[in-house]
Amino acid sequence: MIGHYALNQYLNITFSADKGTAYLQFSKKDEEFTCSIEDLEAFLHSNEVRYGIQRDIVRRISSNPEEYFFNRVPIAMGEPAVNGTDGRVVLTVDLEEDRKPLEKADGKVDYKDLVRLHNVRKGQLIATIIPPQPGKSGKTVTGEELVFKPGKTAHFKVGKNVVVDNSETSMYAAIDGLVTLTDKGKINVFPVYEVNGDVDYSTGNIDFVGTVVIRGNVLTGFTVKSAGDIRVVGGIEGAELIAGGSIEITGGIIGYNKGHVIAGKNVKVSFIQDGNVVAGEDVIVSQSIMHSNIRAGQDVLCNGTKGLIVGGSIQAGDRVVARTIGNSMSTATSIEVGVLPELRNEINELRQELKQLLENEDKTTKALYLLNQLANSGQLSPDKVALRVKLNATKQSQQREEARIKSRVLEIEKMLEDTGRARVEIIKTIYGGSKIMIGRYTRFVKDATERVVFSYNEGDISLTPYN
Repeated sequence: MIGHYALNQYLNITFSADKGTAYLQFSKKDEEFTCSIEDLEAFLHSNEVRYGIQRDIVRRISSNPEEYFFNRVPIAMGEPAVNGTDGRVVLTVDLEEDRKPLEKADGKVDYKDLVRLHNVRKGQLIATIIPPQPGKSGKTVTGEELVFKPGKTAHFKVGKNVVVDNSETSMYAAIDGLVTLTDKGKINVFPVYEVNGDVDYSTGNIDFVGTVVIRGNVLTGFTVKSAGDIRVVGGIEGAELIAGGSIEITGGIIGYNKGHVIAGKNVKVSFIQDGNVVAGEDVIVSQSIMHSNIRAGQDVLCNGTKGLIVGGSIQAGDRVVARTIGNSMSTATSIEVGVLPELRNEINELRQELKQLLENEDKTTKALYLLNQLANSGQLSPDKVALRVKLNATKQSQQREEARIKSRVLEIEKMLEDTGRARVEIIKTIYGGSKIMIGRYTRFVKDATERVVFSYNEGDISLTPYN
């Protein structure tokens, strides 16, 4: 029987990187090897293995050591830490609108009245906070505590017309209205303004703090602005729609290359023809996008039964998904993903600013050079001394501003380079005449291609089959 001190000659103990597991391995295979359970446990203890020892394996090594001569066996298992779960905000009201046809008192169904909104009353509970759940500490095989990561506390993003209780765990409506999430997840209660027909000369333009519901069309030349959502049961002509939240149009947009539709969140519409649409998040089109300019912070989805994009320019932060892009006449169609339009605009403005700043800085440097020359020859008058002090301060300020602009340009360039998620997915066909841009890379499509995904891969735009 070999004592525990001598076991070092026969056995090795190694640990996983996090000390969550200890492994035992024979370094010397001796048919005569025997050891007691007590000696083996003492050996483990002397090698700092204090917790989670696998007693059944210790017993088997003691009774049948030859089974383990050629394997590395986990001899102790620690207990991993369990991280806490984050707290969250839960809405107690349904944001999805009821789209069943309205049944009237006489039993008839009005198929025109499909949009009814879930309004809330003043004082009604609209959101609660679920507190974070604590985690559980773990233990390494050496007996040290593994600390868990606690869950984060959730906080309300307070918008308009809502109140929060003293404990900051419940949110209530301050007015009668409609609960609306605007960009950055703010919870608001907006009163609803309804137009029971077209937006035309009888209504005039609409500029409203709440959600606007139009049970008709918005005609060319008119403007509808809303801090919340805009829902249009009809269609849009060459009009201007601007919403802090989402815009949903049951019909289509026929823009005549006039006006625009701009939403802080999503734009959802049947079709777009000769239109200009900008969405902070997604543009969702059930039928077709024809000869239009579309910009979406996240996705442009045109994957309904028709799902056609022809002509114009489509820009999306993440994805463009369509059944068909372009046509057999090779109509020029531009699709750009992995681009955040507002970042592109910002970087162009910053470069202009930087150019102007460097020109001014050059003038300051030349003026200071002349003043320093005069100072060296002792010809600096008191007013020139004051000017020199002022110019030195100006130069420092210009250098600070230059550093700030260069830093932001670098930051945006990195964001525009991050094209990992960007992709163009074609469910059916993409035709020649289409142009795919991902980040700063471009690929021209010469021949019609079926069921394909364009994505960025190692300095180029690659094609993979659409699944």
